[in-house]
Amino acid sequence: MTATIVVGGFWGDEGKGKIIAHIAHSDRPKIIARGGVGPNAGHTVEFNGKKYGVRMLPSGFVYRDAKLLVGAGVLVNPQVFLDEVKTLGVEDRARVDFRCAIIEQKHVEADRSSEHLSGKIGSTGSGCGPANADRVMRVAKLAKEVPELQPFLTDVPLEVNEAIDSGEFVLIEGTQGFALSLYYGTYPYVTSKDTSASQMAADVGVGPTKIEDVVVVFKTFPTRVGAGPFPTEMSQEEAEKLGIVEYGTVTGRRRRVGWWDGELARYSAMVNGATQIAITGIDRLDKECFGVREWEKLTPKAKEFVERVEDDTGVPVTLISTGPSLEQIIDLRSEKL
Repeated sequence: MTATIVVGGFWGDEGKGKIIAHIAHSDRPKIIARGGVGPNAGHTVEFNGKKYGVRMLPSGFVYRDAKLLVGAGVLVNPQVFLDEVKTLGVEDRARVDFRCAIIEQKHVEADRSSEHLSGKIGSTGSGCGPANADRVMRVAKLAKEVPELQPFLTDVPLEVNEAIDSGEFVLIEGTQGFALSLYYGTYPYVTSKDTSASQMAADVGVGPTKIEDVVVVFKTFPTRVGAGPFPTEMSQEEAEKLGIVEYGTVTGRRRRVGWWDGELARYSAMVNGATQIAITGIDRLDKECFGVREWEKLTPKAKEFVERVEDDTGVPVTLISTGPSLEQIIDLRSEKL
């Protein structure tokens, strides 16, 4: 078997958690490994009528038969990690790579007191930027130096590659979105590292030859939290008329809302090497699509939008989310792949 990577195609908040949870329950991975920056990105998953917001653990935790690993490239706030492990009851299957850099209180304070980061850039204030700076300077503390994390330490690349080599399926989660990439995003209004699929593979120690699929998740109406360019942004009044009022999982800040951006979607699909596209929020384009689980039952307006996405990206749309719950999804992978 090989691995599948799921990443966001716009500015984050695309609904990756829902897509990851669906793939996990459908394809039954042995391991769900998380790449990305750190606890500055939140994932919201709705399962069995309950909402979960996670910042450190993979959002695929709702699939109870998978081991949950945090890759070496991810910054770890020990308190956030330990609190989530306890809250979600996953002590037996949550592990952190011993090489993860640690976010300390000084990093949080530096993040929040920086006029550039908290003022101009709109940082979440979780300490990730300053912690990544310390990692680059080779002075950051690592997970293996934190006593509280000792029971959870592992070698993530070793576990992931052994699982793949033994024929098991591995699911790799990205965080945030492509347009927040340090390299490819709307610099300087970006996060503190790359957020593309290639980076997620590197974060968990998987070589490119072991990646079979890259699923890029796009929102029907893209959103963005914080400052920075947003070419297709609509007014708050327009968003409210559409019934789109959202707040960031980590910051609680109101998300800016925009119209579909085919140009950005095309570029994102290209750099990420997308083999599949997942679309979320189709029910906001047309309320009659809410909860629909079959392609034939989508409205003509929704079908036309999906076809437009495929034209814009040159990649098949295989997953279409029609609501927040796990079962509210159309899975076309067996038909299109």
